[in-house]
Amino acid sequence: MNVGSTKEKNPEKRISITPDTSKSFKNLGLNIFLEKGYGDSLGYTDKNYKDTGAEILNSSEEVLSRSNLLCKVNFPTEKELSIIKENTHLIVSNYNPEIEKKFLNNKIKIFALNLLPRITRAQSMDVLSSQANLAGYRAVIESIYEYQKAVPMMMTAAGTVPAAKVLVVGAGVAGLQAIATAKRLGAIVSATDVRLTAKEQVESLGGKFLTVEGSENLETKGGYAKEASEDFKKKQAEMLENAASKNDIIICTALIPGRPAPRIITEKMIDKMKSGSVIFDLAVAQGGNAAYSEVDKIVNKNGTKIIGISNVMNKLPLTASNLYAKNLFSFVRNLYSREKKQFVINLEDEIIKNTLLKE
Repeated sequence: MNVGSTKEKNPEKRISITPDTSKSFKNLGLNIFLEKGYGDSLGYTDKNYKDTGAEILNSSEEVLSRSNLLCKVNFPTEKELSIIKENTHLIVSNYNPEIEKKFLNNKIKIFALNLLPRITRAQSMDVLSSQANLAGYRAVIESIYEYQKAVPMMMTAAGTVPAAKVLVVGAGVAGLQAIATAKRLGAIVSATDVRLTAKEQVESLGGKFLTVEGSENLETKGGYAKEASEDFKKKQAEMLENAASKNDIIICTALIPGRPAPRIITEKMIDKMKSGSVIFDLAVAQGGNAAYSEVDKIVNKNGTKIIGISNVMNKLPLTASNLYAKNLFSFVRNLYSREKKQFVINLEDEIIKNTLLKE
């Protein structure tokens, strides 16, 4: 059976197969087909892949037409889908039904790793967690670069430099990593989340958990945040309005699966922030948590910078690719039967059932 991968379309810098996972695929008894120059953007040469037993083909069309299973970061283009042969299996990191549902058909079997169930057996495949971890880290680094002031408290002969104050909105995987990174750099960190179970996690990292008075736990059975009531949103706004005026950096990470990002940081809150403050909106691609945030732009409102980067993974593509490639290999290992020497769609397997896209 042949596993293939082609270069992603600009501006995506991540790849799906690294030399390490190429070797792992070969050890499973699978052939690897890659497009010429596949890993060039990350410093991987064709020779690096050939040394693992991979075969380098001259064009993406060759790879697409000869593979039984295709590994991609992003959903293929309509042209690429037309080249893929019937009964091919395709794995992507993310699926957006608003954009891509029209491309679904019975010709190929498509799996989206963002739909993995939150179960122990799927942890090694959890692309959302591995990529969100990096996103939370990088959001802090980018924010501090734009903040243009020292973060930790410093005592010098010329006077004392106060520690920067960082507020993290949303304490999921990205938010918790943002808290940990900001603390390591010496900031005073606070965080808020609609899930009360996040309080212990925030405090274990040295952050202060900000709660809404009389709040209830807004958490789904799967561990994700769910839509808040209007009363909760009003109380949350009052609490955040006070917090925004006291913080130097706000990192926004709040997302609701299958829904647009909730608008949490309002125009009024931003107006009350100190000049030189920074907001990093990790949810910008889903509509944004902060007012004024725009995709791939830095907006300056009365001295406050609002940063929106649609794909923060492009800021550290080598690390992101290494983690994604391992997630993807774990998924393929679960899908492939060495005894039957074929990919088996077992719908009794919760992992397969949840990730398989249907028309």
